[in-house]
Amino acid sequence: MSNNKFTITKKIAKHGSQAVIIVPTLLQDKLCPGTLAEITIEILKE
Repeated sequence: MSNNKFTITKKIAKHGSQAVIIVPTLLQDKLCPGTLAEITIEILKE
């Protein structure tokens, strides 16, 4: 298993009443259903 680490900077989007983070399609094959990922969120600007 290869250990991959990515840093992405995103604006939070809205989907109805929920705030969502859209994952780039570049990571689509890495983040298939069942994949365990650690996600850390640092708020840069409100």
